[in-house]
Amino acid sequence: MESNFYTEPTKYNDLRKWVCSTDHKRIGLLYMASIFIFFLVAMMIGVVMKLKMLSAGTTFISARTYNSLFTVHGVIMIFLFIIPGIPAALGNFILPLQLGAKDVAFPRLNLYSWYFYIAGAVCALTSLFTGGGAPDTGWTFYVPYSVTTGTNVSLAVFGAFLLGMSSTLTGLNFLTTIHRMRAPGMGWFRMPLFIWSLYATGWVQLLATPIIAITLVLVILERLFNVGIFDPSRGGDPILFEHMFWIYSHPAVYIMILPAMGIVSEIIPVFARRTIFGYKAIAFSSLAIALVGYLVWGHHMFTSGMSDTARVIFSLLTFIVAVPSGVKVFNWVASLYKGSSVISAPLIFVMAFIFLFSIGGLTGLFQGALNIDMHIHGTYFIVAHFHYVMFGGTGFAFFAGLHYWYPKIFGRMYNEKIARYACGLMLIGFNVLYFPMFILGWQGMPRRYYDYPAQFQALQRLSSVGSWILVAGILLMFHNLVKSIRKGTPASSNPWGGKTLEWQTTSPPPTENFVEIPVVTSGPYNY
Repeated sequence: MESNFYTEPTKYNDLRKWVCSTDHKRIGLLYMASIFIFFLVAMMIGVVMKLKMLSAGTTFISARTYNSLFTVHGVIMIFLFIIPGIPAALGNFILPLQLGAKDVAFPRLNLYSWYFYIAGAVCALTSLFTGGGAPDTGWTFYVPYSVTTGTNVSLAVFGAFLLGMSSTLTGLNFLTTIHRMRAPGMGWFRMPLFIWSLYATGWVQLLATPIIAITLVLVILERLFNVGIFDPSRGGDPILFEHMFWIYSHPAVYIMILPAMGIVSEIIPVFARRTIFGYKAIAFSSLAIALVGYLVWGHHMFTSGMSDTARVIFSLLTFIVAVPSGVKVFNWVASLYKGSSVISAPLIFVMAFIFLFSIGGLTGLFQGALNIDMHIHGTYFIVAHFHYVMFGGTGFAFFAGLHYWYPKIFGRMYNEKIARYACGLMLIGFNVLYFPMFILGWQGMPRRYYDYPAQFQALQRLSSVGSWILVAGILLMFHNLVKSIRKGTPASSNPWGGKTLEWQTTSPPPTENFVEIPVVTSGPYNY
C-alpha cells in the first residue's frame, strides 16, 4: 500500500494519473481545483458589475454586455460552484473516510461525474464566444425570452444539462456508498452529521435534477424546431416553464445548503469540546428540510399568476420549511453554550456562517409572506437574501470545511493568523456589499437593471466598496491556503482532536484510506 499520493514526486507532474484515477481523494481534488478556478472567474465578473454600478448612466460597458455578465456570473456561481462545491469536492474526499470505507461504491462512475462536470463547464463557457455570443437571459433562462433571443442559449442550456448529469451521478454514488459501505458497527445513528447531510442531499440530487434536465431539453427543442411548449406565440405556456424550473431549483437550494449545515455540525463539537446537542434532531431535520423543500417551489411565483388558495398553501409551506432550519441553529448555539471553545479559523468561519445564514433565513420569511412579497419581488431585496443564504451560508461553510479538513487533505497546516484576518475581511466586506441591497430593494430598486435613478447612488457606491473588501479577503485566504500546500508546517493525523473516523488515519490518507477497516463502537461526538 502506498503511503499517500502526495509524497511521490513523479505523480505531481503526471496529469494522466490524475485525470484517469478512480481514487475518491484525487477526484475530490480535481473537483476542488476546477470549482475554485470557476469561482474566481465568476468573482471577477461580479467585481466588474459592481464597478459599473458605481455610477448611473452609460459607463465602460453597455447594457447588452451587462446582461451577459450577470447571466454568466449566475450560471458559473450556481451550476459550477455552489451546487457541486461541497458534495463533489469535500464530500468526495471526506465521505468514504468518515464511513471507514476504502472508496465510494462506484469509483468509475465517480470519475465520469467529474468528466460530465468538465464537459458541462466547457459547453457553458464556449457559449460565451460562439453562436451569437454570451446568453443574456439570466441564470434562470426564463421563457419566452430564452427561446427568442439570438444569443447562444442552446449551448449554455446543454452545458447546464450535462452539469445536472454530474450532480445526479454524484448523488446516486453517495446514497449507495452510505447504504452499503459503512464500517462495521456504524449504525445509522453512529454516522457523522456531515454524512447525514450528504444523504439528504443525495436524495434531492437523484429525484429533483431529472426535472430540470427535461425542462432544459424542452427549451433546446423549442429553439431548434419551433415546438410550441413554453412560448405563448407558438401556443405554449411560459408559466409551465416556471413550475418545472422551480420544482428543481428550489430543492437545489438545499443541495447547496444542506452539506454546509453538515460541515457546521462537524466543526462545532470539535472546537466546543463537547458532544453535539440534539444529534438526532439535527439528523432528522436534514431529512425534513429535503422533504418539505420539494413542496415550496410556488413561493417563487406569487406574482406570476396563481390561485389565492395555492398562494396561501405555498406561503404556509415556506414557513414550515424554516422550522427544521431553526432547529439546527438552536442546536448549534446550544452546543456552543458552556463549551470549552477553542477559537480557531474553522470555528470563526462557522460563527460567520451562523450570523449570515440567520439573516438570510429570516429575510426569506419576508418573501414567504404574501403581502410583503408583492412589494419586494424582483427587487434588490431578493438579490441580498439570495447571497446571504447562498454565499453567506454555503460559501462561508465551504471555507470553514476547507480550513477544517485542510490538514487531512494536504498534510500541512496553514497560517492561522492570516486565516483569521481573511475571515474578518470577508465578513466585513460581505455585509458592506449585500446589506445595502436590502435597503435598496425595500426602496424599490429593481434587480438586473443596468441603470438606476440618482436616489440610489449612495447605497450602490457603498455596496461596490464592500465588493473590494470581500475580494481582498477571498484572495488573502486563497493565497494562504495555496502557499501552505508546499510550505505549511506538517500536520499530525489529528491536529484538532476530532473523534470521527477520518482523524484515525494519516494526513493525508493512504491510497485505500485505512490500513485496516475500523470498527465503530460508539457515537461520533463523545467528548
